[in-house]
Amino acid sequence: QVQLVDSGGGLVQPGGSLRLSCAASGSIFRVYAMGWYRQAPGQQREPVAAITSGGTTTYADSVKGRFTISRDNAKNTVNLQMNSLKPEDTAVYYCNVDLHSVLGRTTSWGQGTQVTVSS
Repeated sequence: QVQLVDSGGGLVQPGGSLRLSCAASGSIFRVYAMGWYRQAPGQQREPVAAITSGGTTTYADSVKGRFTISRDNAKNTVNLQMNSLKPEDTAVYYCNVDLHSVLGRTTSWGQGTQVTVSS
């Protein structure tokens, strides 16, 4: 089975930084892309950042210039460096991976890690 474990969330003050990490493991044939979504209470889950196996990155307008996504293809890990955090960044952040396993093309999700930005 394919499993994603995301971690690194916590409580920080506005302007602070956090680094989220996600590791994919299991019977993975190929990883096409990895990324992060976030969801605040009462809100829809929204994409934050993504990176393809070739290194192409995309960011939500709300985080451009503040967040940086990176990956290690050999380790099937993805990271999200979050700087200059704002209260509106408060949400549960979920790792997402577009991959091919023995069961075929699928998308896997991490369990989520809470990020709280508050004074």
